[in-house]
Amino acid sequence: MTATALSLHESYRRAGRLRMATLAASVALLLVLTLTDLVLGPSGMTVGDVWATLLAGPNGADRMNATILWQLRLPQTLTGILVGASLGLAGLTMQTILNNPLASPFTLGFSAAAGFGAALAITFGGLLPIASYLLTPLAAFGMTLFACGLVYLIAMSRGARAEILVLAGIAVMFFFQSLQALLQFLATPEVLQQIVFWLFGSLLKASWTSAAVVGAVLALSLPLLARDCWQLTALRMGDENAESLGIAIERLRRRSFVLIALLTAAAVSFVGTIGFIGLIAPHAARVLVGDDHRLSLPLAGVTGAALLISASVVGKLISPAGALPVGIVTAIAGVPLLIFIIIGTTRRYPS
Repeated sequence: MTATALSLHESYRRAGRLRMATLAASVALLLVLTLTDLVLGPSGMTVGDVWATLLAGPNGADRMNATILWQLRLPQTLTGILVGASLGLAGLTMQTILNNPLASPFTLGFSAAAGFGAALAITFGGLLPIASYLLTPLAAFGMTLFACGLVYLIAMSRGARAEILVLAGIAVMFFFQSLQALLQFLATPEVLQQIVFWLFGSLLKASWTSAAVVGAVLALSLPLLARDCWQLTALRMGDENAESLGIAIERLRRRSFVLIALLTAAAVSFVGTIGFIGLIAPHAARVLVGDDHRLSLPLAGVTGAALLISASVVGKLISPAGALPVGIVTAIAGVPLLIFIIIGTTRRYPS
């Protein structure tokens, strides 16, 4: 090997080690945020209490701490981690297959569809012999899948091109937002309060069931996304370059779109509408480790989880007893974070 080749090889290895260190640091930060979220609350538990209760298990000697941690806080925190990771993965995959930096489950109408499904269940759920705690997430899940199918059917009629998918998603978003507004206008004050609280996006109603469902969908999707890492990375270079490498772009988009639908539907069906996570996490991942999906995909998931748990921590600090809904925190903090990422990206990749 020539000196130049050796230098390039060493630079590549050094960059790879730096990116792996970034991923490891992000995981460590997520663990710290998780412990912080478990400690915060009106009960006054310390870090030592939380650690001892975790080690003792759900049937530990201190029954009060065990109940608070294992029945309330741990399901909420775990659901937040899984939801944030799902939205981060869905956002990065969506931005890649659509080649659009503004694409996310929120901006393309999937979250609006989930909100309409939940509002429909809250408004008319009493007419069905199904408990509300089951009907609302089921309706949100089903309506999200319906919206994904509607977007894809509209796009298929025009060749399923990336720009048509984006336009179809925007149209679907406004459609379901209009239906949401109609239901809120017709609802009684009591029902309206329930709808608005769900649309805020909150972890307060999370349970072990929600964690299990979101975790199962995430576990199913991860190996399928990992299998397509190389193809998704190649797609970042453009459709023509990806096709020249033998990638079936339409098949890849269709397969990825199904996974995005499942991840988004599972994530928002239990916790409500949470914006900006699926938009910011992918940008942050690409700024930190680049476009290689072998690293950017897991980092987008970790970043999404860290952002959502950070929102939960901030909500508990502001309102320890009420726990400010995470959807409000992410909406307020999302704008400056996105501006910061845009500025950082522009400096790193100047025109």
